[in-house]
Amino acid sequence: MDAHLRDLRYFAAVAEELSFTRAAERLFVSQPALSKQIKQLEEQLRVRLLDRDRRTVSLTAAGRALLPAACEMLGAWDEAQRAVSDAAAREASVLTVGMSTSVGRGLLADVRERFTERRPTWTIRFRQVNWEDPTAGLADGDVDVAFVWLPIPRQETFNVQVVAEEPRWVAFRDDHPLAGRDTVAFEELLDEPFVALPDDAGPLRDFWLATDERGGRPVRVGATVSNADETFAAIEEGSGVVLMASGNAAIYRRPGIVTVPVTGLSPSRLALAWRAGDHRSAIRDLLCTLLPDGGAACESETAKE
Repeated sequence: MDAHLRDLRYFAAVAEELSFTRAAERLFVSQPALSKQIKQLEEQLRVRLLDRDRRTVSLTAAGRALLPAACEMLGAWDEAQRAVSDAAAREASVLTVGMSTSVGRGLLADVRERFTERRPTWTIRFRQVNWEDPTAGLADGDVDVAFVWLPIPRQETFNVQVVAEEPRWVAFRDDHPLAGRDTVAFEELLDEPFVALPDDAGPLRDFWLATDERGGRPVRVGATVSNADETFAAIEEGSGVVLMASGNAAIYRRPGIVTVPVTGLSPSRLALAWRAGDHRSAIRDLLCTLLPDGGAACESETAKE
């Protein structure tokens, strides 16, 4: 019976990590499931590939012989998937990028310009998606990639690359007692009503309510909103305050609303996310426009193609 690529991928992870625990974490599978697949592969090949006890894992002679061949096959399959994806994409030459809010810091204009330099025949199409879907259309297949704020539900099922890490700020109505401050400690906000994302946003809703930093204090939800316009309206109506990333503070700052840095909170993380099985080189090129050292890395990859 032929070995499946999944079994070879599992074996390669264990062989490289020399740890079932670390390999399981890397593959986002349970350790018992990983052990079962390795055992199944050994039974198919009728050899022992790994020697393991409670503390150590090592390769047998058969395992050492299999590892380079397994890596070569896996690499060839990944390249084949990329080639197929690229061939299908060339017909459209459009990359659809999802987002839930306008992304500040001048990021979108830079991305469009740099991506066009790399792929002049391609078009980037930005699509706004409400916060009921915190993956910004990625989970439903409506977009190719998405700018998302972490964490998102089932995050382990996507490829995720953080592109910005920023402190959190708070937006008030301009007549709020704390609106004139240079900074606000989060403990001063614990009794404030907060504007919340929908329940479907899951861990992202909790993050923007800072539930982990409340020390068990319950959240007062003054309003639930699905998009940025509803957020602005809720603040202006006095329904609550809202946390945001510092890079988006300028977007929220408008007549009637002020924004102030908050101390005592972990930073926010903006990421580019795409589906795990999507190997299109256009997505790699988009990612390279976002990373500080991405240009050199991408030029190196392009030279290999």
